Amino acid sequence: MDRLGLIAGGGDLPVRIVAACQAQGRPLFVIRLKGYADAALQTTDGVDLALGEFGKCLDALKKAGCSSVCLAGKVSRPDFSTFKVDLKGMTLLPGIIAAARQGDDALLRQVLGVFADAGFAIEGADAILGGDQTLPGGALGAVRPRDADRADIEKALRVARAIGDLDVGQGAVVSNGLVLAVEAQEGTDAMLERVATLPVDLRGTAPQGVLAKAPKPIQERRVDLPVIGVRTIELAHAAGLAGIAGQAGDLIVIDRPGVIAAADRLGLFVWGEG
Repeated sequence: MDRLGLIAGGGDLPVRIVAACQAQGRPLFVIRLKGYADAALQTTDGVDLALGEFGKCLDALKKAGCSSVCLAGKVSRPDFSTFKVDLKGMTLLPGIIAAARQGDDALLRQVLGVFADAGFAIEGADAILGGDQTLPGGALGAVRPRDADRADIEKALRVARAIGDLDVGQGAVVSNGLVLAVEAQEGTDAMLERVATLPVDLRGTAPQGVLAKAPKPIQERRVDLPVIGVRTIELAHAAGLAGIAGQAGDLIVIDRPGVIAAADRLGLFVWGEG
């Protein structure tokens, strides 16, 4: 079985990918991005590198015998004026900055091109985790949307796709037909925390409203598919929402048993559309 090189940012997704590879008996080497990667990854064979150390990263992957790479986890856009790079990174930086000006998707494609040009195959996190880690169609758990929630689900998904088409974000919150928030650079957690501070006359009487997440229509699907986890459920509940929706097969569910348990306990639906 070929060895996977995991470029690990923050959050639970890289940790889950490591667990999946271990369960599959697949050899793995982790590039732990400094300032982002979870401390739990320190026990896995790998190396700690900064974002701009492209040369060291490629050399480490080749030395480890990796034939493919997966980019997973949260990484905030760096301040390029203070961005520290190695020699390889210095040659790549103009193209990366130019791509970043076009949006996050263009930036991701540029970075993926660096690894592809170096001879690595690119694997998506969903492919490594398997189909049982993505949102199925229908209800995930015991709670189902009420008839009153259906219109909010449909509108929130339309809004999420629309902002994705503009390369803005992947999520939107709609309550009783009113768009309460759209996700931008702050991320889903911060967006939900912002919704929780809105007055009741906007949010509606809880439980009311839906968080929807959808992949950007223009995005590179092997990187940055939308993700939810137990924390998402808890923040959606704190914001007074009735549930969460996504496109079936296009949303990664981190810790599915934990998500189901949290949603059932808090009375939220998790719904896969279509």
